Order: sequence, then C-alpha cells, then structure tokens
Amino acid sequence: MTWSPLPVGVDDFEKLRKEQYYYIDKTLFIKDLLDMKGEVNLFTRPRRFGKTLNMSMLRCFFEKDMPGQAELFRGLQIMEAGERYLAFMGRYPVISLSLKSMKQPSCELSFEMLKKEVGSEFARHWRQVEESGKLTQAQKERYLRIRDLRGVESDYADALKFLSECLRISEGERTVILIDEYDVPLENAYFAGFYEKMTGIIRSLFESALKTNDNLAFAVVTGCLRISRESIFTGLNNLEINSITTALYGENFGFTQPEVEALLSFYGLEENRDTVQQWYDGYKFGNAEVYNPWSVISYVKSCCGDRQALPRPYWSNTSSNSIVRSLVERADLSVKQEIEALIEGKTITKPIHEDITYEDIDSTQENLWNFLFFTGYLKKISEYQEGENIYIEMAIPNREVRYIYKTTVLRWFEEKTDKKELTPLYESILEGDTDRMSRILSENLMETISFYDYQESYYHGFLAGMLKNIGSYIVLSNRESGNGRPDILLKYPSVRGKAVILEIKVADTFSGLEEKCDEALRQIEEQEYEESLRQEGYQDILKYGVAFYRKECMVKRAVE
Repeated sequence: MTWSPLPVGVDDFEKLRKEQYYYIDKTLFIKDLLDMKGEVNLFTRPRRFGKTLNMSMLRCFFEKDMPGQAELFRGLQIMEAGERYLAFMGRYPVISLSLKSMKQPSCELSFEMLKKEVGSEFARHWRQVEESGKLTQAQKERYLRIRDLRGVESDYADALKFLSECLRISEGERTVILIDEYDVPLENAYFAGFYEKMTGIIRSLFESALKTNDNLAFAVVTGCLRISRESIFTGLNNLEINSITTALYGENFGFTQPEVEALLSFYGLEENRDTVQQWYDGYKFGNAEVYNPWSVISYVKSCCGDRQALPRPYWSNTSSNSIVRSLVERADLSVKQEIEALIEGKTITKPIHEDITYEDIDSTQENLWNFLFFTGYLKKISEYQEGENIYIEMAIPNREVRYIYKTTVLRWFEEKTDKKELTPLYESILEGDTDRMSRILSENLMETISFYDYQESYYHGFLAGMLKNIGSYIVLSNRESGNGRPDILLKYPSVRGKAVILEIKVADTFSGLEEKCDEALRQIEEQEYEESLRQEGYQDILKYGVAFYRKECMVKRAVE
C-alpha cells in the first residue's frame, strides 16, 4: 500500500493532488453543480467542513489553460461521470476570491486587504489578458490600476464585474466566479463597529458581479452563515441558497460513514472506529449524516504516531465563536436551563429562521438557537411545520462539541460570574448570617450550568470559585485537618482573625436540605475539623453546614 500524508490544513486542491496527500473524493460536487444549473449558488456550512478545498477543486476543474489539469483529476469520480461533464473541464476563465483576510480591526484596513486580494486576482490573469491584445487603452489602464493597487474606491466597487468583462473579451468565454468566506468581513465588521460600511462595500462588489452580469457563466459563494437577501443580495433573484437544511449537496461537505471507514482502513486504524464516531460524527446536512472532516483528519494523523492517541477537540480552536459568545453572555435563565439540558444529552425544539442579518442578533433570544444550529454547535434530530414556522428538534452532535460546551461556553458564564460583586456574600460568611448566605448562593446557582448531575464535586467547585476572591483570607480546599478533610477552609493570615469551616452535602429533595445541613455540622464535630485550627491559635472559628439541592442552597451554622 502506498503511504499518503494526511492533509491537515491543506486546502489547495492542486497542492493536495500533486504532493499525493490522502484525498476523500468530492469531485461529484462538480457534477451536481452542472446538473442543477444554478447561476449563483450560495453554500453555507460550519467552519472547517471543506468549503475552501471544494472551491479550490472547482477552480482547478473549470479553469481554462491550466497546466496538468487532467492529471490532477486522474482516477477521481468526476472522470467517470461521462463526456457530458468532462466537456466543461478547462472551459472557463475563473475568478477566485477569498474574503477571509478582511478580518481586520478597522474598515479602512479591511478594504485595503480586499484591494490586495482583488489585485492579486487581476495579476493572476494579466498574461492572457495582455496577450489577447483586445482591451481598449482605457480598459488596460484601469486593469493595471487595480492590479497595482493604485485604484480609487470606485475602481473596486465593481472590480469583479470589470475583470469578468475583460476575461470575456480576451478569452471569448463567460467567467466562473468563486467567492469563499463571504461572511467573514461582515461578522468581523459587526463586532468591530463598522457593519453598515462593510455591508455597503460587499453589496456593491457582489451585486455588480452576480446580478445582471452578462459575462457571468455561474458563481459559487461559500460561508458559515446565510445572510439575509436584504443585507447584501438585494434584488439578486438568481441566488440559490444551499444551507445545512437543504437536501441537495448534503454529502459534498464533510465525510460520510463509508468515507471515514475507508480512511481508517487505509491507515490500519479500524479499531478506532467507535472513538471517531463518538467524537466527530453526528452532523446532518440535508439527509446526509456526516463527520467533521477537520477533526477526523487531525485525529487520524495523531494516531499514525500513536495508535492509542486520545481523541481531542480539534475543532474548538478553529471555529469562530464571537457570535455565539455574545449571545450566550446575554442569555436569560430559560436559555441557561436549555443549554444545561443539551449538555445532559437531551434535545430542545426551536423555530428556525434562515433569513438572518447580524443586525438581528439583539432582536430576540431565539436567534441564539439559529446561530448555534447553522454554525455546527447543534444538529437536527427531527423537524415539523406549524403554520408558517418550521420547528427543528436539536441536540449536541458529538463528544467533541459537548466538550466545547463544557469548557468554552461554561467558561463564558464563569467569567460573567467573576465580574459580580460578591462582597455581600463574604460579609455574610464572616458575620454568621446564614439566611443571607443561603439566598446569595441560591441566586448565583441560577446563573451557572451543571452537567455533572449535581454531584458534590460540582457544588464544591462552585463554592470554591465563589470564594476565591474573598480578599485577605486564605482559601484551602480539601486540605488535611483533624481526623478528615473539611471541604473548604477560610483562614485569616493572622490567628487573631477568623477561621471558617464549610462542609458541603447534597440533598435528594428540597425538603431534605435542613437534614443535610445538620449532617454536615455533625461531621465537622465528629471529625474534629476545628482541632488543628485551635492548635494553630485560632479562637474565632465559624462552622457551616452547606446543603444543596439542584439550584437551591441552605446554610446552617454551628452554635457554640
């Protein structure tokens, strides 16, 4: 068997094929595009699901006068699809543009990156345009201004349309336009504060190139989120939208079960099948069940060095989380409870609206579920229609994404809690005010998310986290003391100050809270937790029994 390197991060089809990387054949995407004959095709998929590699593959197939073109596709499925499809190989001039470099802190810098990207594409086509000798002097001068980044703003407003016009004049054929990561500058602009300006720039670029452009053969646009037609596609009636809910093209992005099994077999890792499935499977695009390709390839590569390599959340460091984070940070109590249910493995059912703009983010809490769904954080279990609305039952796709919730999403909640003013809690502990302690802890429990079935370890971590900023007091957790280990000790650095013992219990029912408080206090006495504190010289010692039931807390103090 010939060894093939794994293409982690390789999204250049020509490089992948020439350097003989392992390639999961997605060339029938070309056949599907030609069969459907969409003039402007928008594909939205989560990040790292093969959009850029597919766009590179399209360019390599359709591009006119590309050296070694047939060799790149040798042995791939499109070559067996029939002469009807092969007739399109090498037929068109292709404009290929990625907008991912426009993720910049200012509109001016974003526009400069757009100019560079456009200028690079003009430079790539310059030879055939110049050799044709068919451009007028004025066209040639404008072409060179854009190529050399000397153009004025109006030069770039319809630069793609102008380039397609020049290519048709020189090549005698309409142009294929490929635009990758179209929503990156829009998302970035929303959070950086120049969304309206950026929307105007992108709208002008797209409308001129994709709407009533006689020089256009067809276009493919990719991104993570569908953006409302009114946002940048105004009046673009030839737009065909293919999201993760669309039945067409379901298997063209992501890896199918047979493809993953073939990959594991190729590298002799058949025994790792269950791990790969549990961690990286679970997405549903249209009617196709697919795996996360980035994570599968990354994991298989790690196993090539160590067959027992542990699965890791490779996708968590690649996805753009800004939208989800902003929404989660503003989540109300019901949303927190629903996220908790999802982490526990349950499902939620929500109406799904695909026509979204970034300006809609603040309009309704329901948008959180739309963004989580379309960005890959949730998968479809089932769907139904009620009136005009479509409802989708959703769940977390796999263990990798559950890990992201447990760490990333929960950390955002914790950061929010860290900003809270907890002086009243600290005062109540040092003053012996158990009613106030109980109320404050219960209120803060409502802000957290538990995914450990409310085990004692969860509450221990919660309480320790609440106390970590208690000022000049030393916080000791599960340290040796007396005949056992008290859950939490608070000590003033000087023995003239106070010491606090907190013992935690978990009740099975709300009515059992008081009994558990008493049990905790008995344990403090029976295990003589205060003895070592007395030996150190502390005289003022507060002892608390703290009981939890789900989101409720009761605190009782030992009375000397």
